Amino acid sequence: MRKSDILPSVRNLPPTNRPLTVSIVGPGNLGTALALTLPAAGYSVKFIATRARGGGRKQTRSLARAAQARVVELGKQPLDTDIVWITVPDDAIAATARRLASTQLWKGKTVFHSSGALTSDELAALRERGAGVASVHPMMTFVRGSVPEFAGVAFAVEGDPAAVRAAREITGRLGGSTFAIRKQSKVLYHAFGSFASPLVIALMASLESVAKAAGIRPGDIKTMMVPLLLQTLRNYLKHDAALAFSGPLVRGDVATVRRHLAELKKVPEARGVYVALAKVALKSLPAKNRKALERELQN
Repeated sequence: MRKSDILPSVRNLPPTNRPLTVSIVGPGNLGTALALTLPAAGYSVKFIATRARGGGRKQTRSLARAAQARVVELGKQPLDTDIVWITVPDDAIAATARRLASTQLWKGKTVFHSSGALTSDELAALRERGAGVASVHPMMTFVRGSVPEFAGVAFAVEGDPAAVRAAREITGRLGGSTFAIRKQSKVLYHAFGSFASPLVIALMASLESVAKAAGIRPGDIKTMMVPLLLQTLRNYLKHDAALAFSGPLVRGDVATVRRHLAELKKVPEARGVYVALAKVALKSLPAKNRKALERELQN
């Protein structure tokens, strides 16, 4: 990890009177991105807290050097920073908060977690100790070996007023924007994001399996599909879903769809994806011979 990996969009920001300090709890993909990006936004990453016997210790030490932070064992040392940002998996957030609650005084501290589906109530153990808490979720994908830009990224934020204000400040300095999310809307909000990234990748996996069944060499799949995929996205961004929609459903080509369904029996998982998406298309997008197509999809 190099400092040159930090996104340029947050550089050259006016300095604060005193850089606010941050602890990152859980140096996974998101935690890594934050640790590498926050210093350029005017924040000092002081601690990276991890499990004593967790995996990736070498990577964590490398991350700490890049961020000029110190690696500490989770729950064994006070995280004496202005902000504690918990980036552990969703199922571990509440337990992590309980583990941290008794390690120090929390009055005046701000604690975030970044689950898209869970609310700030997961941090109740720290709120009860006086911390201001919020859920701060970036609508962005994070994978190993890549530090995406936060410029232009929307962060869904809900929680205590002071923590929400701190979240708006920090995301603004990262180059992103915030919007208020209701607690009862978080799960559907997160599902919305799933359609934009992980389920798109699942669709790409189905695409690859159909291509292989058609005899296309694995090394040729991206070469063949990238122009089509990019133009489809451009059409959607320029217009809308209806105007970007093309193919046999738009034309009402029942015979072609019937042939697709017959041959896709060789790739049953992909056939299920085809049927599910085609049904959505017939309900929401322009199509000819809609009733006949619906009958085909029932077979």
